[in-house]
Amino acid sequence: MGRGRTAAAAGVAALTTAQVLSNAVVKPLYRRRRPPPEWVPQAELDERPDSSSFPSGHTAAAFGFAGAVAPLWPAAGAACGLSAAVVAGERMHSGAHYPSDVAAGAVIGLAAAALVRVAPHLPWRRVL
Repeated sequence: MGRGRTAAAAGVAALTTAQVLSNAVVKPLYRRRRPPPEWVPQAELDERPDSSSFPSGHTAAAFGFAGAVAPLWPAAGAACGLSAAVVAGERMHSGAHYPSDVAAGAVIGLAAAALVRVAPHLPWRRVL
């Protein structure tokens, strides 16, 4: 498998892991309301989700993908990292999240990328 396919596979694995961690594990533990309506552009109000604001699942997924791609293909990782930063900024600008929601999402995403990187070396993998 070439570098691009390997990087993409790692990115998708980290993105999926980040989504599960942020949306299925952390969000149910921390019920936080979205930012107040007066902080949100009027056009964005109808599109805001009803789920917990903390953490940002979109940011977690974006940083997870970028964090997994970067070690395998640095140039593509840099482009993905820039895209992840744009996603994080948009989540705050649209009024969907507080800055701390986005920061937590970034941490979860990078942790998911690290987990995907070390998963093949974990002892339980040798048993299978």
